[in-house]
Amino acid sequence: MQIMGVYVRYETVMLGLLVVFILSLIAQGKVQRVFRRYNQVPAARGIPAHLAAREMLMDRGSAVEVTAVQGSLTDHYNPKTQTVGLSQEVYNSGSVAALAIAAHEIGHVMQYEEGYAPIRWRTALLPTANLGSTLGPYMILFGLFLNLYPLAQIGLVLYGAMFLFQLVTLPVEFNASARGLQMLDEGGFIDYTNRSDAKKVLTAAAWTYVLAALGSLLSFLRFFMLVNGGRRRD
Repeated sequence: MQIMGVYVRYETVMLGLLVVFILSLIAQGKVQRVFRRYNQVPAARGIPAHLAAREMLMDRGSAVEVTAVQGSLTDHYNPKTQTVGLSQEVYNSGSVAALAIAAHEIGHVMQYEEGYAPIRWRTALLPTANLGSTLGPYMILFGLFLNLYPLAQIGLVLYGAMFLFQLVTLPVEFNASARGLQMLDEGGFIDYTNRSDAKKVLTAAAWTYVLAALGSLLSFLRFFMLVNGGRRRD
């Protein structure tokens, strides 16, 4: 099938999905390994990540709270509750890895409070992206099975919103990491010997988002080819 003037085979897309799936498993494993390695390296100031996070927030006039949450590397910012959740292995740790993760989440806080455009776009896409990830594939498959191609096309559009969500997530995550590194530098939480280590932690996590976006693109192409191939056979 030709897509934007480029001939793409369905088998090639499926092979790409398999490769991305394998690479995603490798990337997730690397995140764990990099975190464990640099969670043994103390940061320059040596204060726990939750205190560093609170200091970063206070310095920037934010009222967001920092709490401990269950799970491994479940760190996140919830704009609805105005809380940064740090996983147990991060919350009390004064390591380079823990501070890098905490600073990344404070980077997200600053994005929301400053009205960073890509995070506004991601928030706007979230409801449709959720529908696309849950209902989109079923609408496509039922539409093709029942020869209801308008239903399949609606499902394809919804699924496309999920890909756009993953795509917009990339600048959001990279920007949060850049903000986090800057805050660690400005607050003296890390020194020049720690900075490259902190960057390695954040880079390892960033690759999981890149692969997620690539996987979403390939999945969208697969469904696109199914819908258009089925319509031509009708």
